[in-house]
Amino acid sequence: MARRRSNGEGTTYQRKDGRWEGAVYVLTTSGERKRVRTYGTTEAEARRELTRLKAQNDQGIPVADKSWKLGDYLDYWLNDVVKPNRRPATYAQCETIVRLYLKPGLGSQPIGRLSAPLLQRYANQLLADGHSVAKVHVVKKVLRTALTRAEREEVVGKNPARLIELPTLEPREVEPWSITEVTRFLAAARSHRLYAAFLLLALYGLRRGEVLGLLKQDVDTEKNELHIRQQLQRVRGELLQGPVKTRAGRRDLPLVSLAREAIREYQRSQPESLDHGLLFTTNVGTPIEPRNFVRSFQLLCRRNGIRVIKIHALRHTAATLLKDLGVPDRETQLILGHSHVSVTQQIYQHGSMDSRRKAVSMLEVALTRIAPNTKALQDKSPREPMNGADGNGSRQVSRQINKVVDRATSFLSGATIGIRTRDLFLTINTGETVADRVTEVDRKLRDRRRRMVLGIVAVDLAVKREDWANGPRSASPNASRRQRMDQ
Repeated sequence: MARRRSNGEGTTYQRKDGRWEGAVYVLTTSGERKRVRTYGTTEAEARRELTRLKAQNDQGIPVADKSWKLGDYLDYWLNDVVKPNRRPATYAQCETIVRLYLKPGLGSQPIGRLSAPLLQRYANQLLADGHSVAKVHVVKKVLRTALTRAEREEVVGKNPARLIELPTLEPREVEPWSITEVTRFLAAARSHRLYAAFLLLALYGLRRGEVLGLLKQDVDTEKNELHIRQQLQRVRGELLQGPVKTRAGRRDLPLVSLAREAIREYQRSQPESLDHGLLFTTNVGTPIEPRNFVRSFQLLCRRNGIRVIKIHALRHTAATLLKDLGVPDRETQLILGHSHVSVTQQIYQHGSMDSRRKAVSMLEVALTRIAPNTKALQDKSPREPMNGADGNGSRQVSRQINKVVDRATSFLSGATIGIRTRDLFLTINTGETVADRVTEVDRKLRDRRRRMVLGIVAVDLAVKREDWANGPRSASPNASRRQRMDQ
């Protein structure tokens, strides 16, 4: 007699085509129970899949109500998740990646059967077909984000896209302008109609879209503030005005006199009949095409022999110059509108050989202030016996001298030396560098310390030499003084 199966155990049987099929009732994401079927070429294979579904159900992990193909789920994700909640530029990028890469390569795969080896082979194939590492990283990012949403909706149990390994993406090295190059560019752009826009890029490190999206009402001349609230972008052939990139991008900046006068001069040159809300417009009052703005910037550089950089590199330039001027990183972060200070430090602030040379020179000066002077004085200390003293007496004298040198050096290191520190700030007029001036002042300090230490050593040795010549010192200082007076 055949054994009767209990509820929830499931069943397996052979189909007419020879394949094996398993069926079991499990919980779905909608909270209802659904009969799910599994298939295999052998009974053991069908039972393994059936056991996996029952174990997943026992752990409280529901199955999806619908058997999604990856392509169908990506369409749902784009229309119902990305489009209503992300900026138009973000949606355009995700839609392009899905349409050109993910759907043709993986769209027919059941979303529940995606595995790390399958996705790794697809990524490797993209690299073998000649696609750049940067592009494949973007493909992985879009797929990982979509499957993370599927994981939250319990359509899949895990996100295998996180396990894809790709070659390290080496970011392009940005070489920002120096202060000399920025000054040359602003001088060359002084007669340009959009000089005020270029000045805002260099002075505040604004993004291109933030400058072109400025409204007239964003310039508050009463409070001397500049309000950054929106940006202008071309997406899918259409110029769109939208909010800034992040919440941190919504910021208020001080309107300094240089920028205020440049904006006023630009507004006076604009025809009064043109009033479309935007601060910077074309000669006919329409929004400025971002690509044309970039062309004007690059043309100015080429005509005046200035090193051509990307217009976004002006943002790196502003961050680096603020760092070199000693502005705290937190203030630079707020000026640039970054969400985290690590972005400001690691991506936008750059070093230079001049800044590194100055830093190492300052460390060199600090290391050579005390130690070499003490060593030189110890080398000059007398080592021969005095008054016919033997070797033990010579070592005793040497120890006494070393103690005197240590006391004198310790005293002078905390003493105040009367050298005018305002001489350090005369480098602007004399043409000397700060490192040269610091070296000169440090040399004077070493000479003065050396003279004072030698003087203290000489006086102390003279007293000890007299005491040694007169015999052991008495216990009372007054008795020793009276003894010398009697002699």
